[in-house]
Amino acid sequence: KYILHDGPPYANGHIHIGTALNKILKDFIIKSKFMAGYNSVYIPGWDCHGLPIEHQVDKELGDKKKDLSKAEIREKCRAFAKKFVEIQKEEFKRLGVFGKWEDPYLTMSFDYEATITREFGKFVANDMVYKGKKPIYWCASCKTALAEAEVEYMDHVTPSIYVKFPAISDFGEIFPSLKGKKIFVVIWTTTPWTIPANLAIALHPDYDYVAIEINDEVYITAEYLAPVVMQKVGKKDYKIIEKFPGKKLEGLKCSHPFINRESVIVMADYVTLDTGTGCVHTAPGHGQEDYETALKYGLDIYTPVDDDGRFTNDVPFFAGQFVFDANEAVNKKLKEIGALLAEEEFTHSYPHCWRCKNPIIFRATEQWFISMDKKGLRKKALKIIDKDVKWIPKWGKDRIYSMISNRPDWCISRQRSWGVPITIFYCKQCGTKLKDQKVIEYVADIFEKEGADAWFKRDAKDLIPKGIKCLNCGAEDFIKEFDILDVWFDSGVSYAAVCEKREELKSPADLYLEGSDQHRGWFHSSLLASVGTRGKAPYHAVLTHGFVVDGEGRKMSKSMNNVIAPNEIIDKFGAEILRLWVASEDYRNDIKISNEILSRLTEAYRKIRNTSRYILGNLHDFNWESDHIPYEEMEEIDRWILNRFHRMIDKVLKAYENFEFYTIYHSLYNFCNVDLSAFYLDILKDRIYTVKPSSFVRRSAQTALFEIIYGMAKLMAPIFVFTAEEIWENITFKDKEESVHLASFPVSDSKKIDDNLENRWEKIIEIRDIVDIELEKARKDKKIGLSLDARVELYLPDKLYETFKDMEKDFKHIFIVSQVELKKGDKKGEIIAKVDKAQGEKCPRCWNYDPSVTISSYEPRICKRCEQELKEMHKI
Repeated sequence: KYILHDGPPYANGHIHIGTALNKILKDFIIKSKFMAGYNSVYIPGWDCHGLPIEHQVDKELGDKKKDLSKAEIREKCRAFAKKFVEIQKEEFKRLGVFGKWEDPYLTMSFDYEATITREFGKFVANDMVYKGKKPIYWCASCKTALAEAEVEYMDHVTPSIYVKFPAISDFGEIFPSLKGKKIFVVIWTTTPWTIPANLAIALHPDYDYVAIEINDEVYITAEYLAPVVMQKVGKKDYKIIEKFPGKKLEGLKCSHPFINRESVIVMADYVTLDTGTGCVHTAPGHGQEDYETALKYGLDIYTPVDDDGRFTNDVPFFAGQFVFDANEAVNKKLKEIGALLAEEEFTHSYPHCWRCKNPIIFRATEQWFISMDKKGLRKKALKIIDKDVKWIPKWGKDRIYSMISNRPDWCISRQRSWGVPITIFYCKQCGTKLKDQKVIEYVADIFEKEGADAWFKRDAKDLIPKGIKCLNCGAEDFIKEFDILDVWFDSGVSYAAVCEKREELKSPADLYLEGSDQHRGWFHSSLLASVGTRGKAPYHAVLTHGFVVDGEGRKMSKSMNNVIAPNEIIDKFGAEILRLWVASEDYRNDIKISNEILSRLTEAYRKIRNTSRYILGNLHDFNWESDHIPYEEMEEIDRWILNRFHRMIDKVLKAYENFEFYTIYHSLYNFCNVDLSAFYLDILKDRIYTVKPSSFVRRSAQTALFEIIYGMAKLMAPIFVFTAEEIWENITFKDKEESVHLASFPVSDSKKIDDNLENRWEKIIEIRDIVDIELEKARKDKKIGLSLDARVELYLPDKLYETFKDMEKDFKHIFIVSQVELKKGDKKGEIIAKVDKAQGEKCPRCWNYDPSVTISSYEPRICKRCEQELKEMHKI
């Protein structure tokens, strides 16, 4: 078996060009592995839960939503997802992608939802799940927590401000030079709206800080940043009156600028000297590092912002204001009280919601988490990343290793309706959590029959086995948790729901293949889910592709009007060209697409298609069983082209093995364009069209052509899915499979790969190139028209002359001229070709010039060779 496990796309719209790229790449691998002898079943999947779908349903429902229950909203979401599963299914089929379309996996199917619940239960049983108040990404527009994989970074302009916090503690007790002076610690922030939540100011313990005297005030900043800070706040005349390490100020207190509250000075290693003042404004409820520092110092995790992103009623001056709108109001208040030292606009990369594209906030809320460290999940995952998984390209290993190393605990709860619920209960009497794997398993059995909708339709008592009591107070009444699981947990357990459950698959899968953004998405969640419950990765190898950009390398967006939909491409160019585009580029980097690029590929495709048609056209009277010539007896040029073909087989099969599809495309194109069309087939015309159909030389050529087209159809099949099948249907061979896609790849024959023959014909091609130059000169000088109008005198050095002296008649066909006279050259060792008008008259049948035409007794007069051929064919 070779199993490529499908990362499920969202069932929330038509496929886009990135989805098409991904599915086509997967199809190349599935088809090539099957033709290489593997049982490579492909089960397509769809991600059906989550915010993208619920968001679309919300838009469709509008005001009607408030009149619907959660269960009714879920029904609408299920119908929406089902609709787009069917739409996308047909769109993928149109791309030529093979798979078990009649039996895909859906994360909303009842059995899959039951598996999600059981996998969650395993984490609960392993004591890795907890509920806690932590800062998480929060989208106020979508009103839900977001995972890191659901966050996009975009440039965002915010006000950056320098604010002075007045000291409460007596700095003079530590530094006599500061005795009796008005001391202020200066902070810098790009989120003024978080100032109302400030509880501390963080300094680095080992950096040097200075006290700067300006008139009757003293400002504290990092020494290194002091000149920049003074410039920003517009102070030229200042004096440094004290210098000290940050740790000297630990525990001293300042006053909040406009709220009657202390702000304590704390130490933190994350403080940098890149920007700001070296004194970091700390709001424990609005930042991960702020939160960790607060825990260390026993500070409150204060978060005065509600689900809508508005300040709560306990915030003076700004209660009810939306946080981003409050930036201006906070700055105004700071200015009123004289605490605002400077203000300017600052452009920086800021997190945005992947769905609504609005800027998001860090907000501490009660959420469910999977611990990364309590049971060693992080440590195990890092070891597996390093030792057990092949990462293609190799840089993917460093990327995901860094992400796992630095990530916080996994926030798995979401405050929405459309998903699998977190199957935890609370005692109605005392609030104690019921976290019992047996109860979770009981619920999963219900989901298996009724789906996760049962959680929203049944009462709590109907979801709990009889006899279950609160471990704290003994009560038997419970209420349900109404948060749902992160959709990355849904798709992350697909190895359990799909690979482990279907007989035709296996786990771990051989390969996961997605875009490079999935190092923080599906690759990431799948790894954590599997390592946390099975102690191993769900995959042996991970392959990533880049993103699709326009012809100028720009990201595609509707606003730039540079989006190209797959269906538009298929309508204009055909699905085969779209597949060829995927094969023609190094997909591991970002991939350009434009009408110009597709038009160029269309020309390349025509070359391959027309070459194939030409070959098939010249096999109409050929039967392999009765007509083929044994290899050893074939004409030398026919053996040479098979030598070239078998070398290509090796190169193409190795490229399939290494997923280097661009190598396959270029190999096929070059073989068709250079070896065949520009050389071999050109030379072959005389043999194919002028000699007796059953003659040895013609059958030798047809033997080579048959072997090439029969093998080439199979080599191109995973990429040129439609063309290869069309070629296959036109090949006459009694032992061939019903479809080319049921055939095996050709295997190169070592006896047909001949280095001596290769070297010999390299020299012949070199000689022909020299002759072609002279033919072109003669054409420009009006000596000849077509090359068959020419006679060539070829002067070769002694060694070459001895090598090729028996090929005088063959050279005539190789150069496509009427006559060649081979002569020994001079001692300089040069190859010299002289071109003159051919002798004799032009034969109307073979177009060659020959003196014998003038004495022919037949009308129209033909050359002696054609006369002989026609006699053998009994036509004269």
